[in-house]
Amino acid sequence: MKNCIIYCTVPNEFNANLIASSLVEENLAACVNILPSLTSVYKWEGIVQTDNELLLIIKTREELFSKIEEKIKSLHEYTLPEIVAVPIIKGSDEYMEWIRKETT
Repeated sequence: MKNCIIYCTVPNEFNANLIASSLVEENLAACVNILPSLTSVYKWEGIVQTDNELLLIIKTREELFSKIEEKIKSLHEYTLPEIVAVPIIKGSDEYMEWIRKETT
């Protein structure tokens, strides 16, 4: 059972809080940090875009990725939301166990 962090950018505070609270309430995430005020530069439909966004840092178990992806897509305001996972290589035993406990 591996823990991971999922990154997801969102367009506004309302969408950030909606997704974060849903994931935690449904035990899909142990914790979601909402980082305000980042600037994203990307190409969409052939045009370079610059947008102010917020970043969700979602702490969870790797095996829940598909359910989290589905939940985010159902609540997200974007057509193609960023949903990427990275493994947690190391963490304190107590914190890693807390993530596992809160997501079961």
